Amino acid sequence: MPVTARRLPRTLAFHKPYDVLPCFTDPDGRDTLRQYIDVPDVYPAGRLDRDSEGLLLLTSDGALAHHITDPRHLLDKVYLVQVERVPDAAALERLETGVMLGERRTRPARARLLREPPHLPERPVPIRFRKHVPTAWLELTLREGMNRQVRRMTAAVGHPTLRLVRIAIGPITLGDLSPGQWRELNKQEVADMVRSA
Repeated sequence: MPVTARRLPRTLAFHKPYDVLPCFTDPDGRDTLRQYIDVPDVYPAGRLDRDSEGLLLLTSDGALAHHITDPRHLLDKVYLVQVERVPDAAALERLETGVMLGERRTRPARARLLREPPHLPERPVPIRFRKHVPTAWLELTLREGMNRQVRRMTAAVGHPTLRLVRIAIGPITLGDLSPGQWRELNKQEVADMVRSA
């Protein structure tokens, strides 16, 4: 019997656009990863909700996927978050020390108010505009991934999220990828990600 060559694992960094589901099929016909990625046997390592944007890692390496998603590995995930109103020092401290979400308190995080809005591509659907309600941008770094965690955290401190863009997972950054673009990680980048946990 001929010996078939074993495929080497592949890992991709993808800039998930707004309104795209983080999966390859949808019975309702909504946009999925299939519209952007034609690489066999890669699957998302973690989630990025339909209404969120930014860095999504996909891999064919099950051990690496587990490494990325398991909160015990404490891999930093960095988000740019546009929120309603300008958070004060007390709100930022609550985000950093932990917020009760249901029965569970979030792990300590890093929260920084940005002086200027970040340079990001325009979103196809603009955020809702309210004339008398200012907005602000935060950089929020988490080491866990509860369901819709960033949105729930900012809402809990009185600043609902309007736009959410993930810009880094461990040492892998979104960089200059445009929405809908992907690139393959090299061996060194994968090794750096494993080592950074």
